[in-house]
Amino acid sequence: MESGRIRAPRTAHRARTAPRTGTPRGARVAVLAAAALLATVVPSAQAVAATAPRIDLTVLVVDDGGSAVEAITAELKGSGVPYRRIDLDDPNRPVLDAAFLSDTVDGRPRAKYQGVVLPHESAFGPDSAEQTALQAYERTFGIPQVDAYTWSHPGVGLDYTDQGGYSGVLDGATAGVTAAGKAGPFRYLAGSLTFEDNDPAIAESYGYAGRPRAGYTSYVDIPVDGGRASLVGEYAADGRRELVVTFAYNQYQRQFRSLARGIVEWLTQGVHLGQSRNYLSVHVDDVFAPDARWDATLNCTPGDFDCVGDDGEGVNPIRMTVADAQYAAAWQKASGFTLDMVYNGGQGEQWKTEHGGTDPLTDRLVADRAQYRWINHTYTHPFLGCVQDNTVVPWQCAKDIAGNTLWVSRSELSAQIRDNHNWAVGKGISVDRGELVTGEHSGLKTLPQQPVDNPHLAGALADNGVKWTASDNSREPQQRAVGAAKTVPRHPMNVYYNVGTAAEMTDEYNWIYTARADGGSGICESNPASTCLPAPLDTATGYADRIVPQEARTALSHVLGNDPRPHYVHQSNLAEERLLYPVLDRVLADYRALFAANTPLVNPAQRDVGTELNRRAAWDQALATGKVTAYRIGGTVTVKAPAGVTAPVTAPEGTRKRLLLGSAVFGSPYAGTRSAWTAPELLQSTVTLTLPTA
Repeated sequence: MESGRIRAPRTAHRARTAPRTGTPRGARVAVLAAAALLATVVPSAQAVAATAPRIDLTVLVVDDGGSAVEAITAELKGSGVPYRRIDLDDPNRPVLDAAFLSDTVDGRPRAKYQGVVLPHESAFGPDSAEQTALQAYERTFGIPQVDAYTWSHPGVGLDYTDQGGYSGVLDGATAGVTAAGKAGPFRYLAGSLTFEDNDPAIAESYGYAGRPRAGYTSYVDIPVDGGRASLVGEYAADGRRELVVTFAYNQYQRQFRSLARGIVEWLTQGVHLGQSRNYLSVHVDDVFAPDARWDATLNCTPGDFDCVGDDGEGVNPIRMTVADAQYAAAWQKASGFTLDMVYNGGQGEQWKTEHGGTDPLTDRLVADRAQYRWINHTYTHPFLGCVQDNTVVPWQCAKDIAGNTLWVSRSELSAQIRDNHNWAVGKGISVDRGELVTGEHSGLKTLPQQPVDNPHLAGALADNGVKWTASDNSREPQQRAVGAAKTVPRHPMNVYYNVGTAAEMTDEYNWIYTARADGGSGICESNPASTCLPAPLDTATGYADRIVPQEARTALSHVLGNDPRPHYVHQSNLAEERLLYPVLDRVLADYRALFAANTPLVNPAQRDVGTELNRRAAWDQALATGKVTAYRIGGTVTVKAPAGVTAPVTAPEGTRKRLLLGSAVFGSPYAGTRSAWTAPELLQSTVTLTLPTA
């Protein structure tokens, strides 16, 4: 996660500051709140004509290159909201005038943009022709404007900070969502959010908190000198509305990620293309199989072919016990969260054969089978790409005498998938034939040794009806086709497969992330994408004090980023000291403290993730090629997309979708709005929604 010092807003003015003196209901209610929000954006009385204007569902982004506009742009892009970006530093950019902003279509006035994002309130200069044209446009059509980052001053409805306010570093400050914020755009938050403070040596966020003046409604504030001063609020003046943000941020910081949804909802008046959810699913690989154990002396994992100095056999493997299985079931029930068990049935059978013909772990997990989701991980977990030549380090793809790569055959690939599926069915385990995770994501290309997929993989997937096969997000973050199947990228969690205790985990972490001079591998020194620890972590405390909060923070950043990709760990992380649970407990606790009950975690199955990513790719392509038309006229929203492309749409509670005969409630509820991937009904060419009225 990125953090660091963020510069003050670009503006001709400078804030006056003072020394730091403080530190920083039901469906009917939701429908009424939605109607009230819509009512605030009806064009001003003097602008209302007999013909209601058409408002296109596109956002105008005026970009100065700063992190604040970049963050809002990332939120628009990530949730599928169409936008047009104007680069202020581009000498050939279009000029914002009346013709750029509006025109007439079929005799009806058209506003080309439903909302405007500016770096600050006077991005074009307070007296410039462009600023005047923009303000006239906003006033005429009731278009809201976000001031991405500005300072506290009367021009945005706030007192100067030396008048009972605060300016300075906000790291670690706890901000509150006001009653107006909870009733309005931030109704999905529980009530407070804490600014990140990841490194005490770095100022990560700076802000100006000011006391509201007439026309200003505070949505997020902090305590100052026995009162409160605003960091986010709405300023209404001169027939216009601005969302004023007076703290610095980037797209990765939790405080922005928490507020991003509300910023977009305010900007679009609660009606926009695109949708967003907070997703979390966790795949536990190698269930029923043992995992090899890290050796703190050899600094490698015995049993791995590149572990120089061991006898070639893994010793003292890590495998769940009956007690671990019982704990997993109890933890799920207590936490309200379901794990995905990614299983190797053949490994369980081999364990049973090697241990007197019994396996209490398998018996327990099978008895509790209905409490988990299950995913095929192949029968015995072999490498399914090229035939590996392990006589060299790193391994290479073996070749025949003609120099052709040798590949694991289609029949072997297919048998590994089929036999594992059949094993589960025989145990009464409900498993989706369309989902697969190959061992080590093998069969897919593995750089640098195997630059292409196993040419037999696509056929084997088709043989077994596999539609969604997992890939490693750290290597392939984008979904792609493998024959008729699609990949589902998964985030690896930094809780290692080959450790059972916190001391082992910390020792391996030190080896990877410390410099050679500190006894580490030096990998962090030679890898430009990595950084070294300033000193090795204490093996007694390093896991709990450093690794757990860091991994929880990373996972939560994915959750808050509308990222449906699963995370994956291994069964070893549920064994011995059960290292996974502290991380997940932290993620769940932090999430539930931040969000209201109307914004639950979504725990998607692998198939659901694959479908979501596939829809997003089609939608992004349709937007990029200009093949989507969407607009609002009064209380009616019309959306037209290419045939076969479903559109993501978000609208207020009370919205209905027009059917061939009558109408139906639109979408599903989430975060105080309703949203869905939607397409025209039978014999219709467009999606038509009717918004609630005041």
